[in-house]
This record gives sequence, structure tokens and C-alpha cells, in this order.
Amino acid sequence: MLSSKNKVFIRGLFAAGATAAAVFAAPAYAALPIESWTAASGAKVMFMRAEALPMLDVRIDFPAGSRADPKGKEGLASATGDMIGRGAEGLSENDIADGFADTGAQFSGGASSDSAGVQLRTLTSEPEFSKSIALMKTVVQKPVFNGDILAREMARSVAGLKESLTKPDTLAERAFATALYPNHPYGTHTTEESLNAITLLDVEQFYKARYLGNKAVVSMVGNITRAQAEQLANELTAGLPKGELEGNPAFNPLGGMDYKELQAAMKGQTIQIDHPAAQSHILMGLPAMRRGAPDYFDLLVANHILGGGGFVSRLMDEIREKRGLAYSAYSYFMPAGDAGPFQAGVQTKKESTAQAVQIMRKTILDFIEKGPTQAELGAAKQNLINGFPLRIDSNGKLLGNISMMGLHGLPLNYLDNWTTEINKVTVQSAREAFARHVNADKLVTVVVGGKVE
Repeated sequence: MLSSKNKVFIRGLFAAGATAAAVFAAPAYAALPIESWTAASGAKVMFMRAEALPMLDVRIDFPAGSRADPKGKEGLASATGDMIGRGAEGLSENDIADGFADTGAQFSGGASSDSAGVQLRTLTSEPEFSKSIALMKTVVQKPVFNGDILAREMARSVAGLKESLTKPDTLAERAFATALYPNHPYGTHTTEESLNAITLLDVEQFYKARYLGNKAVVSMVGNITRAQAEQLANELTAGLPKGELEGNPAFNPLGGMDYKELQAAMKGQTIQIDHPAAQSHILMGLPAMRRGAPDYFDLLVANHILGGGGFVSRLMDEIREKRGLAYSAYSYFMPAGDAGPFQAGVQTKKESTAQAVQIMRKTILDFIEKGPTQAELGAAKQNLINGFPLRIDSNGKLLGNISMMGLHGLPLNYLDNWTTEINKVTVQSAREAFARHVNADKLVTVVVGGKVE
């Protein structure tokens, strides 16, 4: 179970977004000055200078996500990420919180499926900058893991897990992940037993084995020079543990498992879970796309038409507008280190469950067979291109993007070419890409609440 601090951090990791105020706005046609190099520690560095305000956003990511959790101790990655910042050499949990508050800085940390890390937003004026960077360095490089604090946080996690498991959306998401990834870490979950099994020694060893300076990705966006960025990257990673990843590397941006391999390990099925909630929660999908897939933009456009475009999407039209079965219906691809899921979802009255499932499946199958129309394609491309500036309109969003690029080995001109790649998508390429990745025979349907038949 994750703390609220971790949940906020994870949204930034996968969605490449952040809650930061807008401090840099780049028009879609302007080349973004993203630079990359290797620090003395071996860490990969991603840097973009943004001079609009005297601020810096910096993040350090590690191959320390939940996919590296040992069997029987699911939750260890999140527990370790949550403990970073709760104690350091000569500093208590309150000392750290007060130290960042005194400089006006914001510090967070946590873990996602593929990676974990820490993030800082600070002023670049002195003495605030030097103080906040020095504190971040101490917190990351010299953490002190306190047994009493770990016990407190694990008790909170267990309590949160128990509450979460009473909710239909949690039950649906867990059953969905298990069905899609039966032999993969993406399909595992924390349990009360796994959380209670985590010890202080486990956290200490996980930090030493996974928070490696030579495997880190340091991402920076803000009002500092290249020379300052080089010095900062070296300072923040020089004192970290060093070594090679043992066993499952837990994150391999250049050679993760593709959708074909993961789909071969699972089966299409319908899973029904009883629940007293007034509405049924329905999920449908399968493992579908790795980050950096060559047909990513074809799938992005295709899904915008199917279920990612809000009120103009087919799922919304068929389920809400034509039949009034639900307030909303959606679909998305969530690329990850290994093939992340394609997921469609809807909530509907229990008595409408069977009809909603039938319409969802028919809409998806029709899209697999026929793909989009030319009119749909044109509207989707225009919508995505016009909305692109909103994806990079703050330092926080830019940081999320370049961090993702660094973690997954994407080219430095990825954002520069984003709208060009969208423009290249055709009706045929969108239809063929969707049909390749979304195999009708492998679709999993999870229903929590009402009955399918």
C-alpha cells in the first residue's frame, strides 16, 4: 500500500505530469534544448535550461520499482521509497521536513512499477538553493532507516490496504492486473502478510542494492547553467551505492518484454466479483505496449478515437450518448518498461451490466476490424496536436517528460518530433497498429458488482 506522498510521485512517473506551477511555456514548434550526458558516477543525466523563473526541478530515478519486490515481501519497493526523507545522518524526520520548509523547497519520493526515486523543487536564489540541494544530497546519500518509523508506516499501509480492499475499483484493478500478468511482477499485489513481513534489514538492503548511483537517471529542468547542472549531477550521485543489479534487472529500457510475449502467457476470460455497491465496475483489456514502441503514435491516435478523446470518442458515444448507460467511458494505453496495459473502463448500474459489457466489447471489436474513419482520424490528430503545448507547459511536466525519456532510452528530439509523428499517422497505420496490439481472443473482462449474464 502506498502513502499519499508516493501516490502523487507515481502519477508523475507514468503520466509524465506534475502539479507544478507553469514556469516554462514552449510552443510546439520550438526545439526544446534538452541535453544528456553521463555523470562521473555513471548516472545518466537529462537537462533542460528554463530561465523564466529562478527555480529548479530535479529528480533522481533508480531501478527500484515494485517489480523488484522479493516474493512474499510485495510492498518493499514502496516502503523503501517512502522511508527516504524520514531520517538521515544527523537529521530526524522533523528536521528534514523543517529544513525543506525553511528554504521554500518541496521534496517527495516514492516508487512505481518500474522505478523509484526522489524529486525536489527549489528556488535557485541563494542561500535557499545551496541549502535545499545540500539537504537533498544528505537525505538521498545518507538515509537512516528507523525501525519505529517503519513500523508506523507499515501499520498505516496495512490499515489503508484493508480499507482499499472494500472498494469495488480496487478489487477490479487487482483482478485485472492479475489476469493480464499471471507470471509477471506487474500482476502481483501487496497483502497484509507481505507488508507485515517487511523488516528494517529488508529496507536497508533494498536501498543498497537498488539505489545505485551508476544506474540512476538524473533529470533537471530550471534556471541553472550546463556547468551548474554537471556539478549538481555529480554531487547528487557521487555518494550513492554503486554496483550491478542482481537477478531480475527490474528495469531494462532497451530490451523489455513485448506485448506478444506477455499475451502468450495469459488467456482471454471474464471474471465476475460480487460486491454490494450500487454500480458495477467494468474493466476490459490486455497487455499491449512497451514505452518506445515503434507504433506508439499510431496507437495514441487510434485510442484517442476509441476512448481517449472524452465526449468525442466512440466508447463515450455508444455507452453514454446513445444509451445513457454510464456517465463516462474511457480507454487508454499505459506504456511501461515491459508492455503495459490497454484498458477500457466504465461504471454502470447493476441492472445495465450485461448490456454495458456487450456494447464495450462490440465497440472494441468493431474498431479492431475496421479502424477509424478519415474524419475521425483528422479530428483526433488536430485535437492531439492542438493540445500538445499543455503537455509541456510547466517545469514539472517537462521534468516528467525528460525523466521518462531518460529512463526508457528515447531520443532527445522525442518532444520536438511529437507533433510530426502524430501527423504521419494514417487510417491504415492506426487500424493495423491497433489490430496488432489488441487481440480480441485475449481480451480480459473484469466485472465487480452486477452480473454479465
